Amino acid sequence: MSSPVFRPGNTALITGGASGIGRALARKCRSHGMRVLVADWNDALLAQLAADDDDDNIIAFKMDVGKLEDWAQLKSKVDKVFGGKEFHPTCTINLLALNAGVGTKSAWDDAASFHTVLNTNLFGVINGISTFLPAIKATTQPSAVVITGSKQGITNPPGNPAYNASKAAVKALAEHLSFDLRGEAHISMHLLVPGWTYTGMTGGGNARTKPEGAWTPEQAVDYLQDKMGQGKFYVVCPDNDVSEETDRKRMLWSVGDVVEGRPPLTRWRDEWKDTAQTWMDNQK
Repeated sequence: MSSPVFRPGNTALITGGASGIGRALARKCRSHGMRVLVADWNDALLAQLAADDDDDNIIAFKMDVGKLEDWAQLKSKVDKVFGGKEFHPTCTINLLALNAGVGTKSAWDDAASFHTVLNTNLFGVINGISTFLPAIKATTQPSAVVITGSKQGITNPPGNPAYNASKAAVKALAEHLSFDLRGEAHISMHLLVPGWTYTGMTGGGNARTKPEGAWTPEQAVDYLQDKMGQGKFYVVCPDNDVSEETDRKRMLWSVGDVVEGRPPLTRWRDEWKDTAQTWMDNQK
């Protein structure tokens, strides 16, 4: 099943679109005859994108999604290229995919690491919404906003507080935006929550071959497209190691820390690990 957003002549804007899931989504859009603007900060990846995809309907734009001034420049570019004589006199965006993210490690004694992660992962989403939501609303055709979250923003495993906090905030933003757009029948909202996916940010750029447990970016995008077609907001991807059922159990246990008054992050505490695993094993 496919969303009506994926059709010839529609326009997609994808941040973090020069690699990984973003690039796979860009290729998916082009396979449906869509025009695509890829925004990314990495010169080498943008150059590789241009070399691999010699296509006038894929336009690359270098930017830092954490900077509002870069978004203003991107908006000018979109208005000029997608809103000019080259395509259509009125610029609209049919698919806004806010996918750019960094996985930089954070530490409590390093405030700068928190700023780095939050500027990209959180404010990159906020900036994109504030800049391009009017363009999404302007079209009367089926349109969609896809925001890339993370399972770490839901189950909150210890190890990288800045990343987890950024993705938890992104989940909250996406949920609020979905509620606020509930009266816009032509706009669908989707929170993409990838599983283990073989990308540069998750180690794919350093590994020579894809680990057996990981999905490819293309698998994640195919799963997204199917769930968009079903009208699903939460698109929580499994992978070859973790099933949808396992994901649900992990999420239920995590929220149980709050409901049951347990200490936070009990799934990873030595004194609770066995209890958590037994509970999940007994869930049907």
